[in-house]
Amino acid sequence: MEGESGVRRWLVDIARWRPSPAQFDAAAALLPAHERAAVARFVKEDDRKRALVSRLLQRALAHRVLRVPLRRISVRRTPEGKPYLQENCSAFPSFNFNASHQGDFVGIASEPLCLVGLDIVSVSKPQGESVAEFISNFSSYLTGHEWDCIVRAGTPCEVLAEFYRYWCLKEAFVKAIGAGVGFGLHRLEFHHEQWTSISICIDGEVSKKWRFWLFSLDQKHLASIAKGPPEDAVDSFKKTLPNVTVTEEQLHLSLESPEEGFTLWTVEQLTQSQE
Repeated sequence: MEGESGVRRWLVDIARWRPSPAQFDAAAALLPAHERAAVARFVKEDDRKRALVSRLLQRALAHRVLRVPLRRISVRRTPEGKPYLQENCSAFPSFNFNASHQGDFVGIASEPLCLVGLDIVSVSKPQGESVAEFISNFSSYLTGHEWDCIVRAGTPCEVLAEFYRYWCLKEAFVKAIGAGVGFGLHRLEFHHEQWTSISICIDGEVSKKWRFWLFSLDQKHLASIAKGPPEDAVDSFKKTLPNVTVTEEQLHLSLESPEEGFTLWTVEQLTQSQE
């Protein structure tokens, strides 16, 4: 999905990156001062690595895809935390992107026309409680249909994986529209055919203007992509988009284009692209 389309799906495996303090500082030095400060606020080393790589990916995206000079790249965030570029791109009227990180992976996705949401989850066994106890903590975020599908998935490991698939999709949608943590995830209900042809009901109504994909990154990580119309963005995010009006034909072509997965980057490639 590379090329001049404005569509990007980039992924970094940070488990393979074991920088010395000097190497980490050198990579962080590529960020503006306020971004370095945001990275430094994380206490755990793995969290700092994820935050740093996420910010490097966002800058690489603006530089490589939109040809924005590094010195002019300014990533802002809406009150709900949705990142956006301060400088608009005339070539892509509704260009937007979303970054996500959990576990071993950091990723970013961009679209020139549709809203895009990306979520990455690590399917890890809960500590100190059973799978049933763990997923029960999230029952209020799931519909009755989703809950039934999860608890009937099979073994505890299969139940856990099923739960994370639904959770990943819900998060991707919320990120795509730029909503905050207060968005009611119970308002969303997903249906699928063996996790293909995934569809969404919003407040009980089927939406035909959204598409979803699930990917297995490895044995314990999943990623989901959500794509939908720019008019569905929340107000604060909508104001950052140069154009939220698209024709039915444009939307259809964008939604029906195939998803080909992620391009892998190394941290070294990221840093070299910004030097």
